[in-house]
Amino acid sequence: MAVGRVIRFDGMRGYGFIAPEQGGEDVFLHVNDLLIPEATVRSGLTVEFEVEDGDRGLKASSVRLAETQSPSVQAVVPGLRTPAPSVGTAGESSSAEGQETMCDVLGSAEYTREVTELLLTSVPELTGQQILAMRKHLVLFGKRHGWVED
Repeated sequence: MAVGRVIRFDGMRGYGFIAPEQGGEDVFLHVNDLLIPEATVRSGLTVEFEVEDGDRGLKASSVRLAETQSPSVQAVVPGLRTPAPSVGTAGESSSAEGQETMCDVLGSAEYTREVTELLLTSVPELTGQQILAMRKHLVLFGKRHGWVED
């Protein structure tokens, strides 16, 4: 049994990827190989799984919650989104004491617009070329972490 973290899962398409704890290439995850409710699968979830050779590379099977999972994660309510830490910057809604804000996965276009606005507002002296380069890398970073969908 291998252990890893879900790095991305698209419930609409029914697939995603797991980063193995021991390193190596990401492992493909398909909804048909889950032994847990699909609604509980989200980025950051630690899972145990078998690794198989699939048609296009490594594939996970018999995917279940890792035994090392904290009790609060094991009691995930189906459909509940992953809590994100409150940043508390101006213009953002801050959470009340003891509450966490929720994080939505953004589409690539929406994420790109928000990043562009943030860069323009934060550092107005950036050139267009600098903004394009930074934006490209930030979108790739967001996709790797499951914050941005195509």
